Amino acid sequence: MTEKTRFIPDGKAERKHQPIIDYKDAKYLYFPTIDLRCPSGESCVIDGQYVKVGELIGTRHGSFFDQPIYSTVSGKVIGIEKKLHGSGQLVDCMIIENDFKYTLHESCVPRTEQEIDEMTKEEFIEIIEKSGLGGLGGSGFPTFVKFKTDKPIEYIIANGVECEPYIISDYQIMLDKTNRIIQGLTYAMRAMKAPKGLIAVKKKYPELKEAFERELVNFKDYDIKVVPVGNFYPSGWEIATIKSATGIKVPIGKLTAEYGVIVSNVATLYGIYRAIKRRMPITERFFSISGEGIKEPKSFNVKIGTPVIDLVEMCGGFVGDEPKVLISGGPMMGTNLPNEDFIVTKTTTSLIVLNDNPLREDPCIHCASCVYSCPVEIQPITILEAYKQRDKEAIEHLQVNKCIECGLCSYTCPSKIHLTEAMRQSKRFIRK
Repeated sequence: MTEKTRFIPDGKAERKHQPIIDYKDAKYLYFPTIDLRCPSGESCVIDGQYVKVGELIGTRHGSFFDQPIYSTVSGKVIGIEKKLHGSGQLVDCMIIENDFKYTLHESCVPRTEQEIDEMTKEEFIEIIEKSGLGGLGGSGFPTFVKFKTDKPIEYIIANGVECEPYIISDYQIMLDKTNRIIQGLTYAMRAMKAPKGLIAVKKKYPELKEAFERELVNFKDYDIKVVPVGNFYPSGWEIATIKSATGIKVPIGKLTAEYGVIVSNVATLYGIYRAIKRRMPITERFFSISGEGIKEPKSFNVKIGTPVIDLVEMCGGFVGDEPKVLISGGPMMGTNLPNEDFIVTKTTTSLIVLNDNPLREDPCIHCASCVYSCPVEIQPITILEAYKQRDKEAIEHLQVNKCIECGLCSYTCPSKIHLTEAMRQSKRFIRK
């Protein structure tokens, strides 16, 4: 009998104990002027201009928001060059030649606790907007938008579930920046007047629960609890996290704020701490390289804007001469890239290098594995058939836009049909 797939190998057991290499030696840093959410943008600096850490160097423009771009190093602007973005796009990037002094911009002056105490919700939102902070779990959705709600908020949830296989960026930041994540959570709670804070981590990582609880003794004025959630996939999906942590069921398509909940990734909350307390944008990112196709899998802490090809070289390069599959992000929801010469951005977490072993796609055997396993309860194979017929009405009726692109349909399919990619294409098709 076909059963629902809930548990998948995560490949993290060995990798979470790897030492973290603090790499700040990139001579040239690259800053994309556009991304998937912001299809246009420009720089506000000129060639030869000297810039500092935390200085505004450009702006990306989205459909309903702008995203400022900040330098993560001090040095000289030397031009623009096309580089590969982790999303797979080839984009224009501003180049800064690192002077390795990491001189802070004059605006990066820490706020006092009194200043923070007197801050209004509107001031909090404005600071987060100007910091350019987006969902650092990978979505990149602008953080300030979540907090603009006028709905009463009962819970702010710090999402530390990180259910995607191989990725350990959030795991690393939770152990390294535990106190700062909690501080960011308290700032969000104060701004939204939310009485309760929850930190969601997987049950199989008790060391994370212990790390947060050790720090929470310093935050006794706040009602914050660590909540272990299930080890299933995709337990880090916002709706699944809310249900596991609070019991609240948020219907797909509804805003979580309508149910009194705001969810932020733990790295995003660390970003909130930096923006509120230190007047600084996110400048660094934990980044890992793993997979059977890399000689020495390693974990790094790098400046945003670092070329990944530098890190690949530090891992000894690729194993053998056979073709490789390169994935930016995780194997379930990540993006295939043509080469390793892409840039670490705020939402980039890892590179997975696999040997290219093409799988033959066979005809559907009507087992319904994709239907049973789909967390949003749509019918991927039926949507695929409608897409092949270019039947826009049928695709919309089958609710393809509910798809969260978690990858389970492709993972469970015994015929190896590329269902997740078909869902992406179907969504693009009906938007035309």
